[in-house]
Amino acid sequence: MPSLAIARIPRRSVRRPIAACCALIVAAAVLDGCAGLPPGSDFPKAASVALAHPAQTRLGAQFESQARAHGGRSEFRIISVGVDGFLTRVQMIDAAERTLDVQYFIFRGDQTGRLLTAALLRAADRGVRIRLLIDDGDTVDGDEQVFALDSHPQVEIRVFNPFAYRGHNRLLRSAEFLLNAPRLDYRMHNKLLVVDNSIAIIGGRNVGNQYFQVDPESQFADDDVFAAGPIAAQLSATFDEYWNSGLAIPARALAGGSPAVAGPTQRRLDDDGGQPQAMMMDGVDYAARIASGEPYAGLISGRLPLVWAHAQVVSDSPDKKQVENGALAGRLMARPVVDTAVAVRSELLMVTPYFIPADDEMQLLRSLRQRNVRVRILTNSLESTTELSAQSGYLHYRRPLLESGVELYELRALLGNTRGSGETARISHYGTYALHAKLFVFDRSKLFVGSMNFDQRSKRLNTEIGLIIDSPELAQQTAARFEAMAQPANSYMVELRARTAQGKPDMVWHTLENGTAVDFTTEPARSRWQRLKLAMLSWLPLAGEL
Repeated sequence: MPSLAIARIPRRSVRRPIAACCALIVAAAVLDGCAGLPPGSDFPKAASVALAHPAQTRLGAQFESQARAHGGRSEFRIISVGVDGFLTRVQMIDAAERTLDVQYFIFRGDQTGRLLTAALLRAADRGVRIRLLIDDGDTVDGDEQVFALDSHPQVEIRVFNPFAYRGHNRLLRSAEFLLNAPRLDYRMHNKLLVVDNSIAIIGGRNVGNQYFQVDPESQFADDDVFAAGPIAAQLSATFDEYWNSGLAIPARALAGGSPAVAGPTQRRLDDDGGQPQAMMMDGVDYAARIASGEPYAGLISGRLPLVWAHAQVVSDSPDKKQVENGALAGRLMARPVVDTAVAVRSELLMVTPYFIPADDEMQLLRSLRQRNVRVRILTNSLESTTELSAQSGYLHYRRPLLESGVELYELRALLGNTRGSGETARISHYGTYALHAKLFVFDRSKLFVGSMNFDQRSKRLNTEIGLIIDSPELAQQTAARFEAMAQPANSYMVELRARTAQGKPDMVWHTLENGTAVDFTTEPARSRWQRLKLAMLSWLPLAGEL
């Protein structure tokens, strides 16, 4: 596939002697490290902001008038079905009139990524201004397909905190990381798409097949929130802050100042003219479903009801590390989320794929339990996790949590039923289910949804964004999904049980298999080798990186 020089070097370059390549990377990384800034920081770039008068667009006019009639509140709908998250994004892009602001940690070059890229090209052809901001921490070969858009006059792409090395050789990329870890370990984990500064979609999903639950080999359960009204302008303000930050480097700076080498616009995205082509996965044509207009048409028309509510945008500053150490004033989103949890009176529900709390966060949970607040946590099991390192950190907290009275549920990879899962019954049979959602429900009256995991990486090393929505209706919907996923057919309920002989508390995993209750006294896993790798990782001092 033709691509920008920005994203990768030709494969033949990898055949050069490793020593020579490493020497080049060492020089670049050392110079970078001395400056403390990413490559391309001195490249000229113009500041820009969100659409100033969204009411001049159809969407802006519609939701501005509705918001006035509802006391300045905004409208929300939770999107739990993975395919709907994909369709809604493409259809929102197709509806844009003036501006599109797109911000993602991962933008894969697979089928869904290419269909989204084609939608962006169609929007650019209509004259829509597109600003696309992508993190550089987890790019893989093929993801660079989206950078072809940078040659279009209506599109500008920036890369957050980029590597100097633009290829995908893991050895070379790791070498640069080790030489410049203090900078490169800092990543933009935000996920946000805003159309005409009027409607937005925000949550935990990246762009890629597995995040939209269409990949039989890997599917992530997640949630987005479709948001419309005044909240869109607040979300746009966070995008502007990141877009204009010193860490957002123009794509052309990394390509030596040149647009796409394959031009024009990567031969119209491989000669399809930007038009959606058939994407058949597991017997479903998702391009045809895009053309149906649903679910977006239902959201805009009111046929799929939206919930009016007040909400708070919570986000980290782009320079989060400097805010944390006191060098700069700014925002740390963990604070308002924790403050909301502290105020809980009866119940806290937590959904997080990775659970690695700090000491103060463990103390928070203990203090809630001392006030007889019910605390229930849904996270990945060893069987379902895709990140063994994160699981190795979590296992140290499992027993203390249970001893304090926290109720703990670990999601199964093969679900007993699909209610609340976001996946189809057909794809569920592959047994590749994993949790990726980040949701907290406070007293079933408020909820948090966003990109922040309950781990140290989200707290210290990644920037994050989310919403705290004051809505009993949406909180109840999210609680119902929690109940569906925590039921014995879909998860393991972990408990402490005293052994008869020694009387020492031991852990047991309760579940339901084919309608029969089953108890495991050894942690369920895919294989003995998986258990062994977990045990080895658990001895490493990785907590601060997880």
